[in-house]
Amino acid sequence: MTMWALPFYQTWLRAAGESAALTLDSQSVATLRVLGLAGLRPSDAEEALCMVLEKPAAFLAAGWAWQRAFLSGQDLPSQTLAAAQPLARKAAANNRRLKHRL
Repeated sequence: MTMWALPFYQTWLRAAGESAALTLDSQSVATLRVLGLAGLRPSDAEEALCMVLEKPAAFLAAGWAWQRAFLSGQDLPSQTLAAAQPLARKAAANNRRLKHRL
């Protein structure tokens, strides 16, 4: 393996790790929200509305982040990281908030 390829693979590994964390946080949030809607755990009345209204803003932020990365000439893993970060921040914040209510 040449030395120039190492940073590229490190970026891919970081993107894969961020994607895995986003997946786990998203699944946890979905599970906690469904349990709340079913009455099996405490939940605010606005949680269902929040669940729907937060998505467009998060995906718009992800789209803008990807577009900035793409237009600035970053490589594909860096673009993936840029797009995933707004979604990961929102999912992690929701996960912390919902777990705190347990």
